[in-house]
Amino acid sequence: MTKQSIFGRISTLVRANINSLLDSAEDPQKMIDQLVRDYTNSIADAESAIAETIGNLRLLERDHEEDVQAATEWGNKALAASRKADEMRGSGNAADADKFDSLAKIALQRQISAEREATGAEPQIASQTEIVDKLKSGLNGMKDKLGELKNKRSELLARAKVAEAQTKVQDAVSSINVLDPTSELGRFEDKVRRQEALAQGKAELAASSLDAQFESLEDLGELTEVEARLAELKAGGSNASRQAIEGS
Repeated sequence: MTKQSIFGRISTLVRANINSLLDSAEDPQKMIDQLVRDYTNSIADAESAIAETIGNLRLLERDHEEDVQAATEWGNKALAASRKADEMRGSGNAADADKFDSLAKIALQRQISAEREATGAEPQIASQTEIVDKLKSGLNGMKDKLGELKNKRSELLARAKVAEAQTKVQDAVSSINVLDPTSELGRFEDKVRRQEALAQGKAELAASSLDAQFESLEDLGELTEVEARLAELKAGGSNASRQAIEGS
């Protein structure tokens, strides 16, 4: 994995608008699970790449430190050889003096070479340090996003459970709605009302029949009285006729 691809993935994932992604998803639960997997895998890849980059940086820093130390050591050797040459020349030993001067020159050459190596590595060290800092920052951003995703997932799961419970309660309430004429209770209520109406009808019918019986009794009484008066009239008529015959 190249640094460019690492930067690209980290930059894309860190800038991602999680809420917008979830709002546009057909199935937010599946979307958030996929995002968690993507971020987790990318974080693992980024950590591996950053560890490798840091390792390379530490090698560069170690080499630079060794070059700086070598330059210092060769400088000290050049100084020592130069002083020895001066000492030999002062004692009249020109051949040995030239020999030590030659050693001093060799030491200085190596000092210069080590200094160049150290100086040449410094821009690369600075660049690698900047890259590592950016990768670390991006990695922390991805970890923050992953935490946000996991919180969102927990929130969605909790809301889904609440919604499921509410749906079950609403379904249960609807199934026992006594105002619903199609429900079992509604049909039972209609049956009771019909039975009550039937009982009321029978009671009214019985009352009507009893009134008719009493009316029959009253009619019978009137007929009896009529018959009695008719008999009385007849009896009275017979007595009048008898009295008339007796008087003649």
